[in-house]
Amino acid sequence: MEQNVYIKNKKAYFEYTILDKYVAGIQLLGTEIKSIRNGKANINDAFCTFIDNRLYVRNLHISEYSFGSFYNHEAKRDRVLLLHKKELKKLQTRTEEKGLTIIPLALFISERGFAKLEIGLAQGKKTYDKRESLKERDTKLEMDRAMKR
Repeated sequence: MEQNVYIKNKKAYFEYTILDKYVAGIQLLGTEIKSIRNGKANINDAFCTFIDNRLYVRNLHISEYSFGSFYNHEAKRDRVLLLHKKELKKLQTRTEEKGLTIIPLALFISERGFAKLEIGLAQGKKTYDKRESLKERDTKLEMDRAMKR
């Protein structure tokens, strides 16, 4: 019963420059973890914010579990992220000082069966930076095609 669930935020690397990466646990309900194991989650619109010195992930869409009864969860509720105090303090000071933001990069299931969220401390890209990213990607594709021939 080996399940490899790895849900990526593809927009994150295009919209932001990632400065630091952390792996955080998520406080979930039973029906939420079952939906994640089925691959029914979307992290494209999600972001992280501090509320009362706790880090929450917002707009993380986890679809309702199809076999859940009336105990099913709300699809877009705020969920607590679990990190060490030292990491939380570091993230909080960096986001307050320099105007950086915390965004989810990937959602996956660990070897022990826990849902983990890879988050990144990010800085928004300007439009010309995005154009540069597109140019780099296109030149890389051209090089790969030329190497195959």
